[in-house]
Amino acid sequence: MVIAHRSDLRASARQMSGDAIQKLLDTTLENLLQAKSLALWTSLFSPNDVVGLKVNCLAGKGLSTSMELVQAVIERLLEIGIEKQHIIVWDRMSSDLERAGHQIYYGRNRTQCYGNDRSGYTNEIYEYASIGSHLSRIVTQECTAIINLPILKDHGIVGVSAALKNFFGAIHNPNKYHDSVGDPYVADVNMLADIRKKTRLTICDALTPQYEGGPPYMPQWTWRMDSLVAATDMVALDQIAWQIIEEKRKEAGLMSLKEAGREPSYIATAADPDHRLGNNDPKKIELIQV
Repeated sequence: MVIAHRSDLRASARQMSGDAIQKLLDTTLENLLQAKSLALWTSLFSPNDVVGLKVNCLAGKGLSTSMELVQAVIERLLEIGIEKQHIIVWDRMSSDLERAGHQIYYGRNRTQCYGNDRSGYTNEIYEYASIGSHLSRIVTQECTAIINLPILKDHGIVGVSAALKNFFGAIHNPNKYHDSVGDPYVADVNMLADIRKKTRLTICDALTPQYEGGPPYMPQWTWRMDSLVAATDMVALDQIAWQIIEEKRKEAGLMSLKEAGREPSYIATAADPDHRLGNNDPKKIELIQV
C-alpha cells in the first residue's frame, strides 16, 4: 500500500487544486501498482465496465470525499474509454451527496450521481454470519466494478472509519450493526460476494482527516495531512489508518481508542481465518511513502 503526500494541494484555505490532486492520484497509484497511469487504469478496468465510485458524504462538505479527488478518478476512467454515463458516483442517500457539493444526475449526458434511495435495495436478503441485509442495487445490478473512496476519520462507535466501514453505505440497515464496536459486523458486510468481487481499488482521502468526534464533522479535531492512502487490500489500509489516527490522538493528548472503549477490533476479524479479507499484521504490510 502507498501513502503519498504533496505540499501544494491547496489553492486557498478553502479550495484544493484540482491539478495537484490529479498529480497526487497519479503518483499514488503508479507507486502502488508499479505502472504508468494509463497502463494501470487499463489493467484494472475495461471500456465495457460500469464503475461505481463509493464516496463517503455523511458529514457534509467539511468531512466528505474530496470533490477534486472524485473528479481526478473520473478523468482517468474517461481516458481509458469508459463512457460518462457508465461512471456512477454514489452513496447511501442522495441528500448526503448534495450536502457534500455533488449535483444529483441520472441522465445520459454526463457522469451519474445519486444515492441508494434512487436505485433502491434488493428484495433478496444477503447474509453472511452475523448480518442479513438488503444490498444496494447500485452494487448488485448497476455496477460491474467499484472503486472505494472513503475518508480517514475517527468513529465514535467503531473507532475508525476508512475502507471497510465505507461499505455500511451499501446496506439498508447499517444502524443495526454498530454494537460490539462493529465487530464482527463490519468484516461480515465486506464478505458479501458483490462487494468482494467488484471492489478493485481503494483510495482513501486523507487530505483533511479527523482524529476525534466522528463521524460528524468536528473541525477542531481535523488536520491537514494532504495525503492519499491507496491499497488493493482494505484490511491493510484500515490497519495503517488506525495507526495514523492513534498517533494523532497521542500527539493531541487524547486517550487511545482502546482506552476509550472503541478499539477497532473488526480489522483483526476481517483478517482472521474465517474472513481472509486481507492482512492486518504491520510487519507484513509493505508500506511505501512518497
